[in-house]
Amino acid sequence: MLLSNKNAVIYGAGGAIGRAVALAFAREGAGVFLAGRTLSRLDAVAKEISMAGGVAETAVVDALDEQAIEAHAAEIIRKAGPIDISFNAIGMDDVQGTLLVEMSLEDFARPINRATRSQFLTATTAARHMVRQGAGVILMLTATPARLAIPHCGGFGVACAALEGLCRQLAAEVGPEGVRVVCLRSAGSPESISETMDTHAAAGKVTRDDFIASLEEMTLLKRLPALAEVGDMAALMASDHASSMTGTVANMTCGAIVD
Repeated sequence: MLLSNKNAVIYGAGGAIGRAVALAFAREGAGVFLAGRTLSRLDAVAKEISMAGGVAETAVVDALDEQAIEAHAAEIIRKAGPIDISFNAIGMDDVQGTLLVEMSLEDFARPINRATRSQFLTATTAARHMVRQGAGVILMLTATPARLAIPHCGGFGVACAALEGLCRQLAAEVGPEGVRVVCLRSAGSPESISETMDTHAAAGKVTRDDFIASLEEMTLLKRLPALAEVGDMAALMASDHASSMTGTVANMTCGAIVD
């Protein structure tokens, strides 16, 4: 197994992507610590992991609250030992489907502020512990609008681009201490397309299915990555098989973006 004897903390673990990554980490042997704001959703994921023979613990943690993040990390270390992997999958609370020239500053800035604050807090908290132990992997999540010019995305694409910049800078600072930082860039998974994306579709005057089809058509593979594939890639990037990768983006866009 790729992650045997590793401890992984997952923020936003009750959401679709957080769940997929948690299941993949547990399947690969990691002990997973599921953090989020809704305990019932976290417990449902933990139950799935437990029924499959994995080990999971849950905790209510606001990933925008610096003290809560630090206290939770300290408790994991006290109970289980070093944090080897940190992954943040919280939602950005973004508004899509509106042109920038018609959008309020508040709606534009909210996903940028939320994403950069949360990812900065969880990543730097993990990094401080990982630097002391001389090893660790920090994973962040972005999407195709970080690199592609797509209308009606509001502040979402700007937030994704900012996170990729954060990944590079943090990697440069903690790399000498043995800590890796990698972004996972997805083209969006049909299973996790949210109400925000429904609004995006409505702006283009197309149905949800037609909107998904248009995203698929943008890719070389003519499909979008499944949630299970996102989980598998996260597990690979967190493992020693990717030990030479840092300050970079794992491109899971099915060819929507060609590096």
